[in-house]
Amino acid sequence: MPRLTDSEIARLRAALDPATEAIAFAEGTEPPFSHPLNNEKRAGSFHCAVCGERAFASAHKYESGSGWPSFWQPAEPDAISTSTDYKLRYPRVEIHCANCGAHMGHVFTDGPPPTGQRYCTNGGVLDFHADAGQD
Repeated sequence: MPRLTDSEIARLRAALDPATEAIAFAEGTEPPFSHPLNNEKRAGSFHCAVCGERAFASAHKYESGSGWPSFWQPAEPDAISTSTDYKLRYPRVEIHCANCGAHMGHVFTDGPPPTGQRYCTNGGVLDFHADAGQD
């Protein structure tokens, strides 16, 4: 359940570009290897492009080979919420921004140690904030 109110989310949605809106609220997916954040390697953090909430830290990002930015854990335990998705006829765990409910991608159990998780995230719903001195 998002922490923002429905009216706050509606205000944020109205300002989104169509591509971000399609991923965040129509549960779309960008083509693999298409978003520049897949190759982002600087120190910093990845925030929800809808509400600005910090979702992932660059220290938890790794190259999964999937074509989407992948992380082995969220920035904070409560930054991401989950639900079950049956769109491909088998259950997958869908990930959302816990603050605004925006769809971000899916989490799989084929990630690296220490968690074994792969948070496979659409770059189009992320904004990268480089740490000071990393620009």
